[in-house]
Amino acid sequence: MAETKNQNNNADMPDWSAYRGVMVFIEQRGGQAKKVGWQLLGQGRKLADKLEVELIALVIGYGVEHLAEEAIYYGADRVILADAKELKDYRTRPYSRVALKVIEEVKPEIVLFGATGTGRDLAGAIATHLPTGLTADCTQLDVEPHPSRLLLASRPAFSEKMMATILCKQYRPQMATARAGVFEALPRDISRKGEIVQVENVLKEEEIAARVLEFIEANNKLNIEDAEIIVEGGWGVGGPEGFKPLQELADALGGMVGASRAAVDAGWISHDHQVGQTGHTVRPKLYFAIGISGAVQHTVGMQNSDVIVAINSDPNAPIFKFAHYGIVGDLFKIVPAITQAVKNKRGLFALQADQAAATKVKL
Repeated sequence: MAETKNQNNNADMPDWSAYRGVMVFIEQRGGQAKKVGWQLLGQGRKLADKLEVELIALVIGYGVEHLAEEAIYYGADRVILADAKELKDYRTRPYSRVALKVIEEVKPEIVLFGATGTGRDLAGAIATHLPTGLTADCTQLDVEPHPSRLLLASRPAFSEKMMATILCKQYRPQMATARAGVFEALPRDISRKGEIVQVENVLKEEEIAARVLEFIEANNKLNIEDAEIIVEGGWGVGGPEGFKPLQELADALGGMVGASRAAVDAGWISHDHQVGQTGHTVRPKLYFAIGISGAVQHTVGMQNSDVIVAINSDPNAPIFKFAHYGIVGDLFKIVPAITQAVKNKRGLFALQADQAAATKVKL
């Protein structure tokens, strides 16, 4: 149902004029929204403005009225709210039935979900029932203007060695999932006004086969997607021991250690650390790429970092095309030197703070 982009047959497209608007599913757990929802509202705002339509947020849960207001603060013009006890915990059937009812009534031309476990499951169930196309794990989203109004959903393809743009020309709505950390949320603006429309839950509890007995949070799981500083190693670190100086630098900076797919596949470090198309997508303030070549399957997971510092012995490594700062040389000499410089600087700051505190006490 989804096909590779072709610019030459817009005249053959069906009339989809009844479908207008961009809708974003706001995923939540326990009343707390996942960041990917706000990030997709940020990108959805750009798409909606290009198409000159409203941006709609879909909020499903129990006791989540506050998230409807937050969705407006983060860019939505209208919020569809389904708030019911049966929707407290995510279950495919009740959530998909609510979403299907909303989509059939509102008729958005584009619907976006986070590429999380929940988002992938829900989007797949909805696409099957409508039916329509679904492009998964997108790293770029754009639209063509009138008359085509096509969603340009791009993602790595062909063993993740190139980017492909996927179109859904024959069905509506156009649907896609996008990974967390790829897009940037708009600044929260509490002065924004919007409409909140409540809808009824479709299924009663006795009509739902699945039951959630207990939810146990994995409190020891590494959450690298939220890290503001990441020190990442690739094949160039040479083995498990090569991650020790990276960990020392991460500790000195107050960050986390990341890894490329090659390092994870080699068994040098666990998958929780992996960044890239088959790992996590990150957007830290500071990102070190150490011993990483810079293949497309990796860079799609970190290219939106605020500052990228690349350290590699190969001056022609592709990673230098993405880096704001590049250092060519032996990482086992460079990384310890940076770590020591950070420690010295922090030690100086600590000394100055102690001196300032002592002065205040004397006064």
